[in-house]
Amino acid sequence: MTSVRLPLFPLNSVLFPGLVLPLNVFEARYRALMRDLGERPEDERRFGVIAIRDGREVAPTAQGMPDATLPAAGGPGAGFGDDPMAAFHTIGCVADATTIRAKSDEADSGYEVLATGTTRFRLLSVDASGEYLTAEVEELTEEGGEGAGALASGVVRAFRTYQKRLAWANERTLAGGQDLPGDPSVLSYLVAAAAVLDVPAKQRLLAAPDTADRLAQELKMLRQESAVLGKLPSLPAVELTRGPTSPN
Repeated sequence: MTSVRLPLFPLNSVLFPGLVLPLNVFEARYRALMRDLGERPEDERRFGVIAIRDGREVAPTAQGMPDATLPAAGGPGAGFGDDPMAAFHTIGCVADATTIRAKSDEADSGYEVLATGTTRFRLLSVDASGEYLTAEVEELTEEGGEGAGALASGVVRAFRTYQKRLAWANERTLAGGQDLPGDPSVLSYLVAAAAVLDVPAKQRLLAAPDTADRLAQELKMLRQESAVLGKLPSLPAVELTRGPTSPN
């Protein structure tokens, strides 16, 4: 087993390979991370995004939080308890920081970051001894699995139905004409990111052992969700392909 060490960026969301992640970085630990990444060559600005199982994405007394009267909570593991490893899910996604832009010329003003998911990884250990968390991770290869092609065709049809019913439930017009990717693996990640699911459900899709398993999970989920949507008069407006910028 070959492992690599990466800076770690915990989030209350799941990043999938091929998907874009905007970040609004303001906490000291994450400013330090982005400052260090910005000093590296563009092709070496890699960090690990991991979904939080139990803890806070933003430390309780960080800038922007409502109660600034409490004693300051600091350190790379603030908000994640005594054992940060236990606070995170096991499978995450490597991200490449394509853009790291300081918000202003003032020191410690924060960064606006645009990153793209690349490959999945398994979390092996977490180190909280530096300015920010780092982790020893094992990068995972994507296996196709049996019947991925046939499952992909079914997922395309089910996803189209799901989109239409979700748009109807939200009383919105579905933007048509956009082709879905033909590659089963790319399709599986796009559908996982676009479906309106909670973090545990998205995490299960990220952690699927192969593409075929992920597609099979999605096919079942899409059919179930479409059946429910067909019986509901309306739902709160939801963006299918975009999420809010993660505040960190």
